[in-house]
Amino acid sequence: MSKVIAINSGSSSLKFQLFQMPEEKVLTSGNAERIGLEMGIFTIKVGDEKISRELPLPDHKTAVNTLLDALVHYGIVKDLKEIEAAGHRIVQGGAYFDQSVEVDEDVVAKVDELCELAPLHNPAHLVCYRAFREILPEIRHVFVFDTAFHQTMGPESYLFPVPFEWYKDYKIRRYGAHGTSHQYVAKRAAELMGKDIADINLITCHLGNGASISAVKGGKCINTSMGLTPLGGIMMGSRSGDIDPTVVFYMMKKLNCTPDEMDVYLNKKSGMLGVSGISSDARDVAEAAKNGNKRAVITQELYVNRVINVVGGYAMQLGHVDGIVFTAGLGENDTYIRQEILKHLEEGMSLKIDYDLNAVTRREEKISLPESKVEVYVIPTNEELMIVRDTVRILGL
Repeated sequence: MSKVIAINSGSSSLKFQLFQMPEEKVLTSGNAERIGLEMGIFTIKVGDEKISRELPLPDHKTAVNTLLDALVHYGIVKDLKEIEAAGHRIVQGGAYFDQSVEVDEDVVAKVDELCELAPLHNPAHLVCYRAFREILPEIRHVFVFDTAFHQTMGPESYLFPVPFEWYKDYKIRRYGAHGTSHQYVAKRAAELMGKDIADINLITCHLGNGASISAVKGGKCINTSMGLTPLGGIMMGSRSGDIDPTVVFYMMKKLNCTPDEMDVYLNKKSGMLGVSGISSDARDVAEAAKNGNKRAVITQELYVNRVINVVGGYAMQLGHVDGIVFTAGLGENDTYIRQEILKHLEEGMSLKIDYDLNAVTRREEKISLPESKVEVYVIPTNEELMIVRDTVRILGL
C-alpha cells in the first residue's frame, strides 16, 4: 500500500486528493481557493465532514504549506513521510510530451519554457511542484499533461491554416486542453456501454467555466476544440472561444489598446460574461434568463449553438458516433443547457433522450432511451484519479 497525492492547481486555486493505492481509496480531498486575493478559502474533507476556513493565501506555496499542515493536524497522516509520491496536473505540455512522465530538471525546464502558452497555469504548477519538493524532498513526482491525450491528432486537425513556418519555427498548432478529463470519461463511457474502447467512437463534452469538446476514435483523440491555448474553441465563462481574427485587429484600433489589454478582453471579459453582462457563471445567467433577461437568453442560445456546431462537425469527421458524454461543472449540472444541446442534435444524430431523467440528473447516468442510435451519458469527471493512476504506473508503486 502507498499514499499518493494528486495536485490539480489552477491560476488561483489548488485542488487535491490523497489516495491509498492500489485500492484507489480517497483518504481526503479539498481545495484552496482565491489564491492571490486578499483572503483565501481552504477546505478539507475529514471523514464525512467538510471543514472550511478563511485565511490569507498570497501564493501557491502558502497553499501547499496549508494543505500539508492540515493533513497532519487532522490526523489524516501521522507523518508527511507517509506520502510516497505526488502527481501534478500540467495544463500545457506542448509537443514535448505525449504521455505522463517522472519529473527531472529537463522536464521542469520544458514546462517552464511552455509558460508563455499557459501563462495563468504552468507557472502555478511549477510553484506547487517546487513547494512540495522543498517540504518533502524525498518523494517522487509525476507530471500529467492536459495536452498529452490530444497528441494523437493528425496534422489535418492540429495544424492551423497559417504560414507553415509558424508551425515549424514557433510550434504554432492546436494543443487542446482538459485531456485528462476527456480520457477519463471516454474510458468510463466504454465501461458503461460494455464495449472495448478500441471499437467505439465518442464525442466528449467537458463543459465548465473553461470548456472543450473532443472527438475520440478507438480511444484516441482525433480532434479537440481548444487551440494553441485554452482561449480557442467554443464559448466559455469569460473566454470568447473562436472568433474572426479581424475582430481583434479592428477593436484594438477602436479601443486603442495593446495586445496585453486585448488578451484581457478575450480571456476575462468575453464569453458568457461579455454577452450577458451579468456573470461568467452559467448558474447566474440561467437565473437571469428565467427572470426574462433578454441578454441572458441570447447568451444561452449562443452557447448551445457553438456546442452543436462542434459536435455536429465531429460526428461527420468520426463517420459514426456510438456515444456522447457530458462532464464538468456545466455539463454535469446544467440540465437546461444539456437539454437544449440534445434537442438541437436530436434529428441530425437520431437521438432519443429521456428528458425527464435529464432534468434531474447530476450524477453518472445514461440519459438516452434504448431506441436512440447514439448513447448519451452524464459522467462526472475525475482528473485526480487519472493523475494518481498514472503516477503509480510510471513510478512502479
